[in-house]
Amino acid sequence: MLVMTFSEARQNFATALDSSKKDGAVIIKRADGSVFKITPEIPKSPFEGIKTLADIKKEEIFLALRETREEN
Repeated sequence: MLVMTFSEARQNFATALDSSKKDGAVIIKRADGSVFKITPEIPKSPFEGIKTLADIKKEEIFLALRETREEN
């Protein structure tokens, strides 16, 4: 995990974000002793939370989508 000062993070913000994505987090320390952690947001599945009347598994939906895309 990368640890940076506030000044380093401000000057190299893109690097801090890339490192956060790669390593899971970046720690930023301020001169007053405050410490912050930057973590990437993990995207959720667009199917999460959708209720269906049929008992269909997520893998079956993905398979059907793949087959439809291959046909077109």
